[in-house]
Amino acid sequence: MELVLFDLDNTLLDGDSDFEWAQFLIFKGALDREVYEARNEDFYAQYKAGTLDICEFLDFQLKPLSRHPRAQLDDWHDEFMATRIRPLIFAPARALVYRHLDAGSLVAIVTATNSFLTAPIAREFGVDHLVATEAEAIDGEFTGRPHGEPCFREGKIVRVEQWLASLGHRLDDFAVSRFYSDSLNDLPLLETVTHPVAVDPDATLAAHAREHGWPRISLRPAASATC
Repeated sequence: MELVLFDLDNTLLDGDSDFEWAQFLIFKGALDREVYEARNEDFYAQYKAGTLDICEFLDFQLKPLSRHPRAQLDDWHDEFMATRIRPLIFAPARALVYRHLDAGSLVAIVTATNSFLTAPIAREFGVDHLVATEAEAIDGEFTGRPHGEPCFREGKIVRVEQWLASLGHRLDDFAVSRFYSDSLNDLPLLETVTHPVAVDPDATLAAHAREHGWPRISLRPAASATC
């Protein structure tokens, strides 16, 4: 059995769910546009440049969850999925995930975005296993703080190892382990698996992939390929 890991934002999705969620809350009037829109764009730029302070970002991203009842957040998320996320999912991404699921691989989505946002997206892809940053909750309501190790950069390795241990596995148990990602931020995990794959990569990851002979694919409709 192969281990197959997928990054989510700008890999399986043609966009970033973190960024889109903040924009959605601004659109709904739950966040002040003047205060939040520029910060949201700045954090996204930092992420793409590989300079993001994950603790500072999580404070920005998780605090709004604590200001609204969970029922309201769930209702908003249903609308968010319909209007912001499903349009970012293209057929080649679904086909690649289904191919690995049909082959009997152990498949997980591994993302820095919190599990409140991403669990429904994982279900949309038919993936049972999600390794994500966790938002702390008490009695079902979010506190605005993260829980445990953020699933970001080297933290993705930590969280994947913890998840595999919960299933009675180790990374070394798999002769073939794959990780699909677009981002320079995922180089630590890409360099850990046996088969890294660069998906519509940013410039830094594209250069690294060329240097090391890693496959490069696209999951966008006009230029899709598989490895």
